[in-house]
Order: sequence, then structure tokens, then C-alpha cells
Amino acid sequence: METLKFNYKGTCGIDSNELFKESVRLNRIFTVINEATKTAYATDFASVNVPMDRNYIENSEKLANKFKDVSLLVLVGIGGSNLGTMALQEALKLMPKIKILYADTVDTDYLANIIALMENELKAKKNVVINCVTKSGATTESVANFLVLLNILKKYRKNYRDYVVVTTDKHSKLYFVAKKEEFHILELPAKLGGRYSVFSYVGLFPLVMLGINIRKLVEGAKSMRKYCLIKDVMKNPAALSALIMFLQYRRGKNIINTFLFSNELVGVGKWYNQLMAESLGKERDFLSRLVNAGFTPIYSIGSTDLHSMAQLYFGGPNDKVTTFVSFKKIKNKLIVPKNNEYTHLAKVQGKSLGFIMNAILEGTKRAYANKHLPYMSVELPERSEYSLGQFLQLKMFEIIYLGYLMNVNPFDQPNVEEYKEEVRRLLK
Repeated sequence: METLKFNYKGTCGIDSNELFKESVRLNRIFTVINEATKTAYATDFASVNVPMDRNYIENSEKLANKFKDVSLLVLVGIGGSNLGTMALQEALKLMPKIKILYADTVDTDYLANIIALMENELKAKKNVVINCVTKSGATTESVANFLVLLNILKKYRKNYRDYVVVTTDKHSKLYFVAKKEEFHILELPAKLGGRYSVFSYVGLFPLVMLGINIRKLVEGAKSMRKYCLIKDVMKNPAALSALIMFLQYRRGKNIINTFLFSNELVGVGKWYNQLMAESLGKERDFLSRLVNAGFTPIYSIGSTDLHSMAQLYFGGPNDKVTTFVSFKKIKNKLIVPKNNEYTHLAKVQGKSLGFIMNAILEGTKRAYANKHLPYMSVELPERSEYSLGQFLQLKMFEIIYLGYLMNVNPFDQPNVEEYKEEVRRLLK
């Protein structure tokens, strides 16, 4: 199958000679990450081995086959526990086998709507699955929502245990509850971080429930993994993208704009925002020195945000690095009809919307080049599981490489605990 194209030459704002010279910075991490491919889930690099483990696919499919009588899946999770699933569901826009709702906030009205929809299904003698996803098994919002929704399921189904799936670490608090209740359990490796877990049970089980081809998704990830492990930076798209961002970061550009030329990729933008912000926004580096490092990730949608944000991008501070993301092939072809009565509107008549969108994308790139605004571009072959598997895998490797270039740990999130500790005090 076709591989995505990563382009940077002449547009990224970094001379090729400088890129080659600075590429030695990645030599050590190449050694570490390639060694980690031999250790399964024993290190913080556990995520690089997930696509190679067929158990995630086979066990997800096996469990999903037990729920052929289900009409609704309620996914309880927040952040890395649901953003990957949401991103892929939105991006693929396939006709789902079942309905899905995401319980990712303790907003009372929002959850009340989910309960109402759940009850409609249950009263109609249809079945509902609750999939609670929390790596720690103690995420406040997820635990609270899970207990509320579980109570609704108990109200309508004596065999409620058969319709509960818990995805968590072994030995987490929720794991022991699930064991006692005899819920279905999908166990996660201790070293696998939530924001890197989309190709594990976290994403694969709910996606296969929706009818998405998870085998093609993982095949795409595996194909990109091969490129992302190449030790020659100039042939490794993830390492090269990371190096360009890092060198621009040293020049004061600390905003990363992922410019997505497809409305279906909004969820992918949200997923990447979390991946970058939580992985690279660090108070201290590997040597415990105060650095307050990090990029501010944003995403834009083409062509919508050209009419809301472009004035800032072109006329405001030159503090951003942009990556344009688009599809080479478009499934649907719509043509603007010709009408001789509307001669003043002739420039778009007879042209496909895909052709017009591509013209807007290329025109935007030219405008960026004219203003000396740095950008890279990623062209996905098509909107498919395989292509999206490639893209998500590329971005996870990119963030790992960026973390080590910035000398910060891309796998922890120590400062997040500060607000969680205050919440725990208030709840007591």
C-alpha cells in the first residue's frame, strides 16, 4: 500500500546543511529506541512495540464478537483514554455498526444526556456496553462517571456484568473491582502511557466494536514504524520533523500549528495537541534543571480557519511552525455546476470541490513561502485505516524524538499531579 509523503525541502526554514550537521543529536536516542524494540514493554518506550503485538487485535476482536446484540457503546475515559478512538472514528466517518457516546467530563447536563440515551436503548430491550478506560484506575472523572452509568445498567439488566469492559493496568484500584465483579478486563502494560496507547486495547476494542478495520489500522502503524526506526535522520520522517521543530524552537518559534485540510481530522488535531502538550511541556529537564520547556500546540482546519486565523498567521508574530496535512485521494467528487447566467461566478464553475480545496492549499503554501513562514507538509494517500495508522504512528515517534532533543522526558506528566492532589484534598 502507498506510504504517506513528508515534504520539508525549501519550506521548513532550516538549511539542509544545518539539518545534516545537527542530526548527530539523535544518534544516542536512535540507539536507545532500537534497543527498546527488543524489550517488549519493559521500558518507557513500550509504545514502539505495541503495533507488533497481535494479541491486541485478536483479543479485541474476540471480545467484540461477544457483543453482537449490542446497539450502544458508552466509552468512559478522558485524555489519552478516548482521544485516539474519537479521532479515528471522526476521521473515517464509516457507517458504524453501533452507536457510541463518550463520557469524558463530569459536566452534569452532558452526562444526563448520555443517561437518557442509554435508558432509551435499555427500555427498548436493546443492550448497552460500558467500556471504562483508565490506565491508573483512579482518574476522578472516569471513576465518577463509571459508577453513575454502572448504576443505570444495573437498574435495567440483572446480567449487567456481562456488558461491562474495564481497560486498565493490572493491580490498579479499578482492576481489583473488575476482578471482584467479574467484568471483562483488558489489561494494559504498566509502562505504556495513555497518550501513546491508541494501538492497544484502549483504541482497538472500541474501534472494532464500531466496525473499523483495526487490522489495516495496525498494518499502517507497522509500516510507518519501520521508517521511524531508520538511523539515518534524512530518511526518517519522524526524526526529521522533530529535528526541524527543535531547531526552530531554538530560534524562538514555540507554537506548532497542525493545519488539517479536512474537517474529518478535527479529532486528530485534538489527539495531537494532547500528545505534544503533555509530553513536552516540562518544568524540569532530565538533569532536574528548571527549564519550563514546551511548545504550544494548536490545530487549524482548512479552509475554514483561513477566514478566522490567517490574518494572525500572516500578519502576526513569526513564532509558529506549521505542518499542512491533506489527503491525496478524495472519495467523493462534487462538481460546481455551470450556469451561463452567473458569469461573475465563472471562476469556480465546472470545477470539483476537491480541485478548489487543493488550489486553496497550494495558494496558502505559496503565501507562507512569500512571507518566509516555515512549514512542512504531510500528504496521506487516502482517508483510510491504513493511512491514518501511518500518521498517528509517525506523530508518536516524532514526539519521542522531540523530547530527547529538548532533554525532557516525553513519557511522564509530573505537574498534572499538582491539580489532581488539590482535587483529592477537596473531595476528602
